[in-house]
Amino acid sequence: MNHIIISVKDLHKKYESFHAVKGISFEVYEGEIFGLLGPNGAGKSTTLEIIETLRNKTSGTVIVDGLNIDTNPSAIKQKIGVQLQTSGYYPGLNLIELINLFAGLYNEKTDAMALLKQVNLQDKAKAKFKELSGGQKQRFSIATTLINKPKVIFLDEPTTGLDPQARRNLWQLIKDIQSTGTTIIITTHYMDEAEILCNRVAIIDNGKIIAIDTPDKLIDNLVESGFEKPKEVKKANLEDVFINLTGHSIREV
Repeated sequence: MNHIIISVKDLHKKYESFHAVKGISFEVYEGEIFGLLGPNGAGKSTTLEIIETLRNKTSGTVIVDGLNIDTNPSAIKQKIGVQLQTSGYYPGLNLIELINLFAGLYNEKTDAMALLKQVNLQDKAKAKFKELSGGQKQRFSIATTLINKPKVIFLDEPTTGLDPQARRNLWQLIKDIQSTGTTIIITTHYMDEAEILCNRVAIIDNGKIIAIDTPDKLIDNLVESGFEKPKEVKKANLEDVFINLTGHSIREV
């Protein structure tokens, strides 16, 4: 039986008259990539921020690795890694210095060069964050989530704005992290990304979960309902053409 590492039950978040999250319940299994999908304003980012202890809930229960978010938020922070935004990095420090800084904040001993190698940025060790390409910035951002050796990491729209090569590089990195046993919670607007990466997804709309299952099962259910695409699906798409022509082995970007 799969071990449940995150349990969310009847979660609500209200902002005065606005009800952003309306009784969401779901479970995340240890070692899986779990996706939260939904349009802008659906409540998925709010839900993540509550689990991450960054935002207070109105009501409901959230358990992370056996710890209740109401009574053990500090202990939960030690078990999770949260992807930082660009504004979270000091512009005057290089990548090695940034990792050592965050390691000090976590009171962790970290081999900065080994961590950079894990995300294929060892040749950028002395570079400033602002000098990195978009894909490199995202890989470094993910590297910072691993500094405290978390059981769970949260990635909010990690590939937004990246070109196809950089997206696929990041997909492989996320899969590599999962292979170490780390649980990953991800939000994305890219359905192909969710289909490739996620073991299970929850689709959120208007503050409620309207479906939750594996991507294959959700697709099969739709097909069984009689749904037909108006256009035949090809064996490849334009993104595949782009990748094949510009770098079949996918150059690091």
